[in-house]
Amino acid sequence: MTFLLVAAVAAVVTLVASRIVLGVALKHGIHPPVRERDVHSRPTPRLGGVAMLVGVLAAFGVAALLPDFAGVFADPVRIWALLGAAIAICAVGVLDDLVELDWMLKLGAQMLVAALVALLGVQIVSLPVAGLTVPSSQMSIALTILLIVLVMNAVNFIDGLDGLVAGTTLIGAAAFWAYIWMISQDFAQSNAYFSLASLITAIIIGVCLGFLPVNWHRAKMFMGDGGALMLGLLTAASAIAVTGQIDIGTITGRSQILPAFIPILLPLAILLLPLTDFALAVVRRLANGNSPFAADRKHLHHRLLDMGHSHLGAVLIFYAWTAVVSVGCLLFLIVPWWVAVGIMVAGFVVCAVLTAAPVGRRVWRTFLRVMHERRAARRGVRHSRIAVSSADRPGEGP
Repeated sequence: MTFLLVAAVAAVVTLVASRIVLGVALKHGIHPPVRERDVHSRPTPRLGGVAMLVGVLAAFGVAALLPDFAGVFADPVRIWALLGAAIAICAVGVLDDLVELDWMLKLGAQMLVAALVALLGVQIVSLPVAGLTVPSSQMSIALTILLIVLVMNAVNFIDGLDGLVAGTTLIGAAAFWAYIWMISQDFAQSNAYFSLASLITAIIIGVCLGFLPVNWHRAKMFMGDGGALMLGLLTAASAIAVTGQIDIGTITGRSQILPAFIPILLPLAILLLPLTDFALAVVRRLANGNSPFAADRKHLHHRLLDMGHSHLGAVLIFYAWTAVVSVGCLLFLIVPWWVAVGIMVAGFVVCAVLTAAPVGRRVWRTFLRVMHERRAARRGVRHSRIAVSSADRPGEGP
C-alpha cells in the first residue's frame, strides 16, 4: 500500500499538472514548429517534462512523510542532490526544446548533472557479483557519470512517437520494481524493499501513468527533452542505487548464477532498445562525418514507420519487445532456467514476426501480383493462339 500511495500521488499530480501546463502552452502558443524529422503534422507543446517534474517532487514530498521510507530520507543530502539534478536536467531539456541548444552545451550540462548525482547522491560502489567492488572512488564517480549520461541520451533518443518513452519506461520500471520486491520477499532482504531504488521506481511508474493520457496517440503534448532526460536520470539512479545493496550470499535454492547478474542485466534489458538505437545513431552519424547528437530521421521508430507500421503499431511493437526482455529476465528468478529461456525465445519469435509483418505482407502481395500477371500472360498467349488458329482455318465455300 505504501508504494501504491506514492505511485498514485505521482500519477494524479502529473495528470493534473499536465492539463494545466497544456492549457498554458496552448493559450500562449508555446510550441515549436514541426520539424522535417517529426512524425506529427501539427505544432504540439513539448512541456510535458515540467508536469512530470511536479509529479516527481510531489511524490518525494509524500514519501518523506511516510515512516516506511524513514531510512531513505535519513541521508537528505543524496535526496536533495537527486531532486536538484532532476530539476536541472528538466530545465536544460525544456530550454533545448524551445531554443535548440548546441549539442556540446547539452552534453556538458548532462555531465554536470550526472556529476552532482555521483558526488552527492548515488554512485556505483560495488557490483553484486562475487562481492566485486570498484577499485577507487575516482573510478566509481567516472562510471556513475558515464552510465547516467548514457541512459539519459538513450531514453531521449527514442522519444519520437506518441506514448513511446512513457510506455516503455513504465513497463521497464514495473519489471525492475518487481525484481526488488522478489529479492526482498523471497530472499529476506528487507533493506532492499523500502529503499531509494524501489522508491524511485514507484515514482517513475506513477509519473508515466499520469502522463500517458495526454501523450497517447494522437498526443496533445509531448514530454520533450525535459521529460525524457529526467526519466533517463531517474532510471539510471534507481539501477545504480540497487546495485551493491543486494547481498547475493542469501540467494540460494535457485539458479545460482543468473540471479547474481540480474541487478546488472535487468536495467540493460529494459533499456535494450533505447541503447541499441543510441549506439546505431552514434555510429551512423560519426560514419557520415556528423555530430553524434545531430538529429536525423533514421531512428528505430522511424524505420518501423518506413517499413509500413502505423504510428500506434510501431509503439506497441516497442512495448512488446520491452515486455519480453524485461519479463524474461524476471523469469530466471521464478522458474527453471530452461523454461525461462524457452519463453523468451518464443517471445522473441512472436515479436520478430510482428515486426516483419509489413514486409511479409508486401512480399505476399508481390507474389500474388506476379502469379496473377503470369496467369494473365498465359491466358493471353492461349487466346492469341486460338485466334491465329481460327484465322488459318479454310473458310466454307458458297
